[in-house]
Amino acid sequence: MNLSDSEIVASVMLANGYETTTDINEAGIIFLNTCSIREKAEQRIRKRLQALLPLKKKNPDLVVGILGCMAERLKDQLLLEEPVLDIIAGPDSYRDLPHLLEDAGDGQRGINTILSKEETYADIQPVRLDSRGVSAFISIMRGCENYCAYCVVPYVRGKERSRDADSIIQEATSLFESGYREVTLLGQNVNSYQWKTIDGTVNFATLLERVAKINPGMRVRFATSHPKDISDELLQSIAANHNICKAIHLPVQSGSNNVLKRMNRGYTREQYMERIEAIRRIIPGCALSTDIISGFCDESEVDHQQTLSLMEWTGFDFAYMFNYSERPDTLAAKRYTDNIPPAIKEKRLKEVIDLQQKLSLNSNKRDLNKVFEVLIEGPSKRSPLQYSGRTSQNKVVVFLKEESKPGDYVNVCIEKYTSATLIGEVI
Repeated sequence: MNLSDSEIVASVMLANGYETTTDINEAGIIFLNTCSIREKAEQRIRKRLQALLPLKKKNPDLVVGILGCMAERLKDQLLLEEPVLDIIAGPDSYRDLPHLLEDAGDGQRGINTILSKEETYADIQPVRLDSRGVSAFISIMRGCENYCAYCVVPYVRGKERSRDADSIIQEATSLFESGYREVTLLGQNVNSYQWKTIDGTVNFATLLERVAKINPGMRVRFATSHPKDISDELLQSIAANHNICKAIHLPVQSGSNNVLKRMNRGYTREQYMERIEAIRRIIPGCALSTDIISGFCDESEVDHQQTLSLMEWTGFDFAYMFNYSERPDTLAAKRYTDNIPPAIKEKRLKEVIDLQQKLSLNSNKRDLNKVFEVLIEGPSKRSPLQYSGRTSQNKVVVFLKEESKPGDYVNVCIEKYTSATLIGEVI
């Protein structure tokens, strides 16, 4: 999501006569696009701001700006505590950056953290910052109104609003014509996408099919689905279109009904399991990934064991796993006490990670000797003699370079595996 926003910022800046640079020492303006989802993310930004102080002393005309969720959440604190900052802009203020730069040039601080009920940046063609030119993100909606107890997103990204469906189709078409072969449709909860037209309402299942039909040679992914909203109609759209990738990210967060209720997630363990069964039935071979939080308020050992048992039952291919990090002003911060000792959080998280490594290894083992269509993304990180790409199931595959190039599809037979990677040979 932040990479997509950074591409919008780059487009705004280029349209106003600026250029991008990959050399920080050449930069006259440095923007840090931030996240507030976890405390650690904000701590990293604080350290980065301190690291920019020597550059600022060396070049007093250097403009430093902080963008996005952290700017929205901590505007007043940042003004007091970070003297290096010249600009503070929230996620709905990117069009205003040229004016904020004028304020900074006049010796003032440029500040705009006003959240919008309409802004989707639908008319801005993002500047693609990924030099490989194979995969691209398309933001289809902004904001969130689920108000999960632990989550700061509704407070820093505003109300949920969907983007004009035709503008999404135009952007995806342009990307394919420019050589891109994969797009990922982005939203805090893509299942809630809704665009009203004179002919009716375009929901997410319909939008996904429209993007897929642009060209069968373009893969389509999406993130993220909410378990309470993922419909059979959406699953049937995925099953019916070869180029809609067979991988669904479905954050569960906990396997305990008690914890899910405190988290305000809007579903039970049993309802989540029913959705997994529907995915298995309608899309055989679909990969499943998830998010898991360890140590949420009042989580008991029984609750934790229920999460482990749900992981075992589902057999997730991949997971993002974190300790609970209390965020100020969220429902959890107001209603509950962050009362799980850090040592217990760490212990439980380790058990979650260890189990997921086993599940991922077993998942990759099942792919041994199978043939997958792989979209080549670029050279492998470990060897210039190898390419790296992904299957429809979003698994990384590495293989020896041959005649193909990034953006090509190749069929690869899997010969080896680790818990994170498949290794194969082009056939």
